[in-house]
Amino acid sequence: MKAIKKSLPGARHRAPTRKSIWIIAVFSLITMLVIGAYMFPHRSRAACYMFSSRGCKGLTDWLPPSVREFSDDEIASRVVIREILSSPRVIQKSSKIAFMFLTPGTLPFEKLWDLFFQGHEGKFSVYIHASKDTPVHTSRYFVNREIRSDEVVWGRISMIDAERRLLSNALRDPENQQFVLLSDSCVPLRSFDYMYNYMMYSNVSYVDCFDDPGPHGKGRHMDHMLPEIPKEDFRKGAQWFSMKRQHAVITMADSLYYSKFRDYCGPGVENNKNCIADEHYLPTFFYMVDPTGIANWTVTYVDWSEKKWHPRKFMREDIMPELLKNITSIDSVSRVTSEGTGEVTWTDCMWNGIKRPCYLFGRKFHPGSLDKLIDLFSNYTIISS
Repeated sequence: MKAIKKSLPGARHRAPTRKSIWIIAVFSLITMLVIGAYMFPHRSRAACYMFSSRGCKGLTDWLPPSVREFSDDEIASRVVIREILSSPRVIQKSSKIAFMFLTPGTLPFEKLWDLFFQGHEGKFSVYIHASKDTPVHTSRYFVNREIRSDEVVWGRISMIDAERRLLSNALRDPENQQFVLLSDSCVPLRSFDYMYNYMMYSNVSYVDCFDDPGPHGKGRHMDHMLPEIPKEDFRKGAQWFSMKRQHAVITMADSLYYSKFRDYCGPGVENNKNCIADEHYLPTFFYMVDPTGIANWTVTYVDWSEKKWHPRKFMREDIMPELLKNITSIDSVSRVTSEGTGEVTWTDCMWNGIKRPCYLFGRKFHPGSLDKLIDLFSNYTIISS
């Protein structure tokens, strides 16, 4: 008599196949490797290439970012910056704008600036950093306004040193509440009153800052800047800024992030990367410590349409009412990345939540255009105000 096997419904068991055992084993191994890579990252990227042709990044792209513990210097720096930024702004009738001129020598547009400043004494102050020659002045507003200066080399940290030197001198006057950096080729595009109200009552500083993933943006980041300056935080922008007093103070208070750019941002420091300090230090610094406190664009117009290392220079024959009207009507800025064919993005110029024209100053203007600018000054500043 044959034995009859009885089984309850749902109680039937099948022996695991060899294929299913392998699937479980492989899945468990991958899970352990991923968890281990996240919790105990390798200092070397070599091991990552066992699993991804893109290295560790390919393995951990989908994982949440790990929180890096700040060093004592970083903690101290962030505390100081936070305390400075929390101090209230005090705008009074005696508040002034510091005009800081970075120039190799004589300022060719002093006569134009003289027209701009006339009748507004007590609302501005002038500081001149002349890196090569002692300036010859044609305006009373510029006489004896030179600060101690030093050599400035384009693309080097000496450019940042000159900017900080101007800021430190201008900060000595407690009535200076706004600080604008200008070059010898800059000219005013608005009336003084329009400019004063635009800058003094803005809720942000005008520091240019954008993300360029290409070789002239993040491609200039140096590994030596790590861990204080991560590559993902590295930013680019024009050096010509306008900033409120709190931002000027934290710029002078910073030594940690500045030292990284001083030591490692320069041509050929690492793998022949052409890191240019004045294009990256302030944009990166403010993106890291107060990203919502800056406008991410500058109030100084420049024309890069020629796509050269230096912007277009406006000659005497270029100075027409139409040119000035066109510049002063611009109300959005374009950015072109250095990656591939270059991605173009547009950003509206917002002033306290209201879309307004972007520019108060312009560069580069040739000294030969001075007389035409003076002839047109009253008309274009009135029309554009």
